[in-house]
Amino acid sequence: MSLTVQNVSKTYGSFRAVDCLSFEFGHSGVFALLGTNGAGKTTSIRIILGMLSRDTGTVEWKGEPIKPAQGGIGYLAEDRGLYPKIDIINQMYFFASIKGLKKSRAKKEIDYWFERLGIDEYRSKKADQLSKGNQQKVQLAAALIGDPELIVLDEPLSGLDPINADLFKSVIREEIAKDKFIIMSSHQMNIIEEFCDDIIIMNRGKTVLNGNLNKIKKEEGRVNLLVKADGDFMGLASECGLSLKENTPNGVCFTVKEEGQAHALMKKMLEAGVLPIKFELREPTLNEIFIERVERFTETEENGEKGEEKNEV
Repeated sequence: MSLTVQNVSKTYGSFRAVDCLSFEFGHSGVFALLGTNGAGKTTSIRIILGMLSRDTGTVEWKGEPIKPAQGGIGYLAEDRGLYPKIDIINQMYFFASIKGLKKSRAKKEIDYWFERLGIDEYRSKKADQLSKGNQQKVQLAAALIGDPELIVLDEPLSGLDPINADLFKSVIREEIAKDKFIIMSSHQMNIIEEFCDDIIIMNRGKTVLNGNLNKIKKEEGRVNLLVKADGDFMGLASECGLSLKENTPNGVCFTVKEEGQAHALMKKMLEAGVLPIKFELREPTLNEIFIERVERFTETEENGEKGEEKNEV
């Protein structure tokens, strides 16, 4: 069972929103679709779900072309997808009917999710009477009724307070444990790192980076050194050729060219009697990788465009 996206493109006039997107999601877990605002993420998601047509390429789920409103697929949209003046319970039965659920099964699943997500008291409320967080809970319930095998979550934790964010994360973990295929799009990189095995980073409709997150980090190397100590070690770090990256109450972060610099600093600190409270060599965060790759891609694209302009002249 897998989701396969091959050479998918989408153009609006002269603007190419998605440019030859390809990936295979071949195992259960969480796959991340990342990018800057306007990178083409939401357009890609809607094409994958069959909600938008594509100019080129194919999208297959379990070896068959994906179809609009296909059963076995759940979708939580970034923008609110509820009818503002209709009772929540009636909307839920409507969404269940679209997925082909009989009323008896729909009632059982709606009851479960309303209880699980703490929204049972809002059954008779209209959507516009609910807070943004509770609307998000209703949409998550709507995405998960029918026990879909493929789940697409576009900014699932957007606008949630810490308690409800933890609730959503616990639900996502439960779905992962059921061997679901989950595509997640989010600007919260810490959430992506917490859940995702494989990622794609998009910019200007093109793929900037594609692969296994752990492998990508390993290839980058342990390039950050976080140090916190009782005593001044900044001069010692300078002697070791370390570059200051960030100074926070949590510690001082240096950029490391080679791990030998970190070992040298540790030796100098111990010789000077400066005992470390925290001394951690670590791989770059996804947020750091994201920024570096997008900036590199943008610079390459802009240089290419300037070169084309010169050739035209």
